[in-house]
Amino acid sequence: MLCTNNKEALAYIIGASIGDGNLSNPNKRAARLRITCDKKYPNIIHTIQKNLSVVAPNNKVSIVDRADSCLDISCYSNGWEEVLGWKACGGPKHKQAVGIPRWIFKDKKYIRRCLQGLFETDGSIYTDRGYLMTNFTSVIPNLSADVTKLIDRLGYTSKVSVNRKMLSLPKYTTRICKDAHFFIDEINLKKN
Repeated sequence: MLCTNNKEALAYIIGASIGDGNLSNPNKRAARLRITCDKKYPNIIHTIQKNLSVVAPNNKVSIVDRADSCLDISCYSNGWEEVLGWKACGGPKHKQAVGIPRWIFKDKKYIRRCLQGLFETDGSIYTDRGYLMTNFTSVIPNLSADVTKLIDRLGYTSKVSVNRKMLSLPKYTTRICKDAHFFIDEINLKKN
């Protein structure tokens, strides 16, 4: 049973899951949420573990070391599909048109935490011509639109570009150029 009364922890897990998570049901008894993270980001790994433990306090949160430079943070529960809004056996997230649950849009605390999870898993912080910037990438058009709306709700301006040449699917990049350092601080974005 998932504990959904801590909406900030849940919003973070939803963001991280949409970014680098997947659902499977290998034992046909409970869905397994697996969030993949590069080992060079120990603080993000700890944040994911901590928030998973809050959302699933009675379930084991496991770390599975992979042969490459990544690891998986995972947890089984029958509640993941309902909470996340997509199915373990429904195919890739882009085919299921995964988006942000509507309740997150209603409170800036939830927006900040969801964006933190999204940007920590599928985003980047970088400097271009001396200016600090951050961006989020996805191949899911409605998710890109949702992220833009969340950023707007916090009072920032983002620009979306579409690259149709790199992948078989178009890649949507939502970029914040102006006041990126304020945005990074506001959502508590860390990349380590």
